[in-house]
Amino acid sequence: MTAASPAFPRARVRPARLVLHLFLTATALAWLAPLLWAVYSALRPYAETSTKGYVSWPDKLSLDNFTDAFTQSGMAHYFGNTLLIAVPAVLLTLFASSCVAFYVSRFDFRLNLALLLVFTAGNLLPQQVIITPLYRLYLLVDLPGITASGKLYDSALGLVLIHVAFQSGFCTFVLSNYMRMLPHELTEAALVDGASVWRLYWQIVLPLCRPAMAALATLLSIWIYNDFFWAIVLVATGENMPITSALQNLSGQYFTDPNLIAAGALLTAVPTLLVYFALQRQFVSGLTLGANKG
Repeated sequence: MTAASPAFPRARVRPARLVLHLFLTATALAWLAPLLWAVYSALRPYAETSTKGYVSWPDKLSLDNFTDAFTQSGMAHYFGNTLLIAVPAVLLTLFASSCVAFYVSRFDFRLNLALLLVFTAGNLLPQQVIITPLYRLYLLVDLPGITASGKLYDSALGLVLIHVAFQSGFCTFVLSNYMRMLPHELTEAALVDGASVWRLYWQIVLPLCRPAMAALATLLSIWIYNDFFWAIVLVATGENMPITSALQNLSGQYFTDPNLIAAGALLTAVPTLLVYFALQRQFVSGLTLGANKG
């Protein structure tokens, strides 16, 4: 006859923990409510909502608004424009900021900290402050044969450069702190073996920064993809605008279909979700690395 296993008392749920869970659930629903409402509106035809109102039970749900938004706005063309801007901007930002971060974190010199502060201080400058001088500068820079407009203004290159300039400071700050955590014995041993500075950067330090690079790549992709400010200021031709400006094509002169715009906005958010899910593991590990240090 086997002895009965001891019964463990069930842990009591403390009131404070219950309140915490209720608060977190309510907060999550509050954040998801606009998204769910946009999905609900995008699935309903405008004729139905104009008759019954948005707060009503639907008679018909379909994907017609999504197909109409994709075709009417020429979204495929604007997705290509955004890809032409976001990919070079992300790669150039990561490369430039990693070079500066490697230099200020692995080499000691008199202006080490001052150089890092200069890059970081660029993030403190509001973008709206430099609209006028930057706009005039872009009009004065001639690039015949390089851009379709012949100038830096109204070109994908102009948007790439401004994104690299504004995002490099934050990336340099993050990567320099990350590289300082790497043991100096690695680079010292490589120097003893005769490795060059470029080899130290490219083959030793940079591969170890993969989690941080993936996290920054995710953030940069989302920030640059969702940019609307610089696309309006530095691009004049509608055909050259990125995807965030394509939603303007869904607004008529005398009438605007909110359900159609909701469908278009949801379609434009799909690439950022794909980037996040593709780099989710590296993104989380890059953010949490060093949390338990000490």
